[in-house]
Amino acid sequence: MSPTIHFLRHGEVFNPEKILYGRQQGWYLSERGQEMARTVAEWSLQFQVGAVLASPLQRAQETARPLAAAHSLEIITNENLIEASNVFEGEKFEMGSGVLRHPKSWRHLTRPWVPSWGEPYEEQVARMLAALFAARDAAGGIDAFAISHQLPIWILRSAVEGRRMLHDPRKRQCTLASVTSFHLDAAGDIEGVSYAEPARHLLPEKK
Repeated sequence: MSPTIHFLRHGEVFNPEKILYGRQQGWYLSERGQEMARTVAEWSLQFQVGAVLASPLQRAQETARPLAAAHSLEIITNENLIEASNVFEGEKFEMGSGVLRHPKSWRHLTRPWVPSWGEPYEEQVARMLAALFAARDAAGGIDAFAISHQLPIWILRSAVEGRRMLHDPRKRQCTLASVTSFHLDAAGDIEGVSYAEPARHLLPEKK
């Protein structure tokens, strides 16, 4: 049997001030985010799931709960699934506004391929691969879900698919409550990637 490890991005967070929350605890799902989590849990019933792992951050744990309940599993907290660190954490952060307007911030933007503002991409890939194989082992030969965050999921996919780490954040294919699935071969190695948006109908409209 060749299992698949499904990386689920958490649902929408209640964040009316548009703060870059990063690794901060205490950020919880909005009502729509909770509905997203329930929708993905129902969608996941098509799979035989042997393990549910989640980032330690509250928004990921809340997203994992209905999924774990749907498969009668306990959530396994895995530190490797945490959000990437970022020097702008806790600040308002939008393109063309907020923290980016201040010259004191510009020194953190000099090496986007590393990146210079946070956890190196290479480190993200290494820990997310470790989480993937931990999920594989925990599931015992069947599928697993790992609830994480947009950037680490996208960087892992980019590495597996051979893309450069330098990218435009607005073009990441990793929407809220989306599922990026890594398909493993008989030897347990990654042989392909697929992507799904089971909660697409719940995504907020772009302004």
